[in-house]
Amino acid sequence: MATPIAAGQIAVLLNPVAGRGRYLDLLPAVLETLRGAGREVCELPATSGDEAVAACRAAVAEGAGALVAVGGDGTLHAAFQAVAGTGVPLGVVPAGTGNDFVVNLGLPAEAVAAAEAVAVALREGRRTRPVDLARISTVDGEERWFGSVLAAGFDAVVNERANHMRFPKGPRRYDIAIVLELLRLRAREYTLRLDGVEHRVPAVLVAVGNTASYGGGMRICPAADPTDGLLDVVVGARMGRGTLMRIKPDLYQGTHVDHPLVTEHRAATVELDAEGITTYVDGERAFPLPLTIEAVPGALTLLG
Repeated sequence: MATPIAAGQIAVLLNPVAGRGRYLDLLPAVLETLRGAGREVCELPATSGDEAVAACRAAVAEGAGALVAVGGDGTLHAAFQAVAGTGVPLGVVPAGTGNDFVVNLGLPAEAVAAAEAVAVALREGRRTRPVDLARISTVDGEERWFGSVLAAGFDAVVNERANHMRFPKGPRRYDIAIVLELLRLRAREYTLRLDGVEHRVPAVLVAVGNTASYGGGMRICPAADPTDGLLDVVVGARMGRGTLMRIKPDLYQGTHVDHPLVTEHRAATVELDAEGITTYVDGERAFPLPLTIEAVPGALTLLG
């Protein structure tokens, strides 16, 4: 049974396998640095995503003074579900493979330095800033928050394929999934309602961004600003395999949006539908379409 959180404690969600475990040796130093805030630190037990969300929600309900997520974008995703809209501040210590949210928010990229920035913010009691999050709603009333990007096109299809493959293990599974999905690439008919205005488009790429990047630095929504109260929607229209693969490298600079088949939109509320698409948010499997995605200004109180 988890130890109850005392009011004002720093609750720390640790993912020891984030970044394929290469940050494991840094965790004692991270925890010691966080203790420099002058508050008791309590580690949250979790061995799965669902357990992580439950542990974070329990910590917030029990009066944690702050929640600190030590891991990658998936670990942060669990933390968002607990702190969104509560005013409980979130500290971020990057220890993942991509750490896109950290990069987009300009937070320290090194784990111990990030922990020090969080400790200073808590110690001084003033270094916080409001940041937007996006809220997904399903037709059945389920909700989920995300901080970075919702993928609903080719990349989501690849992720879904890779997650159902038993072989090979590791990153090569994703590479093989890309090849297999390229062979069956086809545009799907999407319905987008952007602040109530309907668009019907055949597309192979669709992404909704609160921040610019996903997947370890691919700037799919390069103009996204997590403080403007809006979501950026990037759509890649009907295109062949060759065109898609030529565009893919441009994602890292965000220059793919200059291609004539790629369009950018901006809206506070996005309604999205297409057949046979399961979405991914912050790199985590989310819900099948249709979905409604809303920008929620200042939903996250960020430390540092």
